[in-house]
Amino acid sequence: MMDATPSDILWVPPRERLERSSLFTFAARTASQHGIAADDYSGLLRWSIEAPEAFYDALWDELGIIGTRGETAFKSGATIREAEFYPGARLNYAENLLRDADDRLAIIAHRDDGMRREISRRQLYDHVSRLVQALTHAGVKEGDRVGAIVTHDIEAIVSYLATSAIGAIWSSCSPDFGPAGASDRLSQIDPKILIAVPEYGYAGKRIDVGPTIRAVAESAAPQEIVLIGDAVPASLSDLGCVTLHDFVAPFEPGEIAFNRLPVKAPLAILYSSGTTGKPKCITHSGGGLLLQHMKEQKLQCDIQQGERFFYFTTCGWMMWNWQVSGLALGATLVTYDGNPGYPNPARLIDLIDAERIATFGTSAKFIDACLKAGLKPRESHDLSSLRTILSTGSPLIPQSFDYIYRDWKADVHLASISGGTDICACFLGGNPLQPVHRGELQGAMLGMDIDTLDDEGRSVRGVAGELVCRNAHLSMPVKFWGDEDGSRYQAAYFDRFPGIWAHGDFAEMRPSGGYVIHGRSDTTLNPGGVRIGTAEIYRQVETVPEVEEAIAVGQDFDGDQRVILFVRLKAGAELTEPLEKTIRSRIRSGATPRHVPARIIAVSAIPRTRSGKISEIAVRDTIHGRPVKNTDALANPEALDLFRNLPQLKD
Repeated sequence: MMDATPSDILWVPPRERLERSSLFTFAARTASQHGIAADDYSGLLRWSIEAPEAFYDALWDELGIIGTRGETAFKSGATIREAEFYPGARLNYAENLLRDADDRLAIIAHRDDGMRREISRRQLYDHVSRLVQALTHAGVKEGDRVGAIVTHDIEAIVSYLATSAIGAIWSSCSPDFGPAGASDRLSQIDPKILIAVPEYGYAGKRIDVGPTIRAVAESAAPQEIVLIGDAVPASLSDLGCVTLHDFVAPFEPGEIAFNRLPVKAPLAILYSSGTTGKPKCITHSGGGLLLQHMKEQKLQCDIQQGERFFYFTTCGWMMWNWQVSGLALGATLVTYDGNPGYPNPARLIDLIDAERIATFGTSAKFIDACLKAGLKPRESHDLSSLRTILSTGSPLIPQSFDYIYRDWKADVHLASISGGTDICACFLGGNPLQPVHRGELQGAMLGMDIDTLDDEGRSVRGVAGELVCRNAHLSMPVKFWGDEDGSRYQAAYFDRFPGIWAHGDFAEMRPSGGYVIHGRSDTTLNPGGVRIGTAEIYRQVETVPEVEEAIAVGQDFDGDQRVILFVRLKAGAELTEPLEKTIRSRIRSGATPRHVPARIIAVSAIPRTRSGKISEIAVRDTIHGRPVKNTDALANPEALDLFRNLPQLKD
């Protein structure tokens, strides 16, 4: 069942803004190739899918890629895995991000303890230059891996770009991954160098990363450990660590000899959440991510040269790689490390005014938290610089759309985007040419042939189905590291519907052409044989004021499956019979009777992955008495104890 008003238009781009957008300009410039009106997004999307050679040829020019393009922009293959983008091209990711090394600001870095630092594009180039020399001197060469346990700060970005400049492969974890989580990941890729922070700050506390560094040193055995900090802690002195300052001290800034590589050459290894087993090492290409990110940021998000671009992320989430690519557009990155609600819930909103942020990226959970905290930035902040709000990580519920336009800013482009670590990019998102409809992602990204399929592989509209991509796309992973025959890669994306990328999301295409994400299809509920996305339940539950957050799972019971809803309540609230009745009524009226849970149970905590997503699979396995395959992927594995042997689930 759809929401009562699924296609309410909340924002229409003003004509002047629409015509100033990079997407409109691109469409007008390429009109002779497609004959489509510059403001016809659906027509442009169709052209980008049906004429990939022409589209990607034009895209290279539009993005001003530094490198040699080769003769062909796209070469089809027997399958979409065998298709090639720019097969004769050579480029370097870092070279494109470090273009125009001048006095304009490249990065403004904030920490939750109040520290603010900034660095110009010239200074960034020089820092990268010195680290390139140091890494090369240490023996790092093309194809070697550089592992990292780092915070979202200037040094992490410098290290990423220096690794790329050489043609080596970067792989980072956030320091809160812990010893087992970090070693499970980095030990799989045999890093030659480990770059790490020995401690980090969070909400006024200093947290020691030493045990994690030691675990990775023992399991991955890097040849050198470089610490970002003033000194090597005594607890790590036996590991032979060196500070970053001392590591680069012998080298002076100079011109960087960027190693230009084929488009498919690996740039970065990202990791699956690991909730169903050992994390997959998803290997992404430098050319693929460069062009895909620039395409999304310039054409879909309309990020302009010189604008301030913020995204709240950690170095263990793909949105970190995504934001860093904004340097290639000439944007100034505004970064933040620490607790987004410290020392007050409006901390990140304060940054918008303080730094004149134009594009503000965050999670749906953050927006919901602001709503529940009663924040009304429109009344307390200026926000005149703010043009675009990006949201991802989980579905943005319709009420959060209302909240942004009511209590933040009426004239803002709210773009809910959806993709994931698997592609380190987006399948669905916004565009500056079309209206924003309540509760919907505006549509497919250019170049993405998106569809929703039922279990038999038939296209469906107006109901939820499997989100798939029918064509090759730039950000398809090169491979899984260690998956020599490609069988794990094949099984992950192509076994469900042969020849078609199945992403594992449960999505619905709406009459407007927009989409609603209903949650992960591998946690789809199936009571009475009816498939239900968990996000459909969350959208209703999150409108109940007493509920802080919720998690829904299916319990196998009496030969069927029943829906179990766990709720974490606000301080002082109790799960009384009237509150249960309110929750059930809200779900029944807002979704369907099938969505109404058989049991509602209050818990004090809900397990989350280290990227902040609730872990339905872990809870589902726990209530069934099955072992959780990788608790190290969870930020708070102790929360699973709250779900074991519950008497409410016995009958």
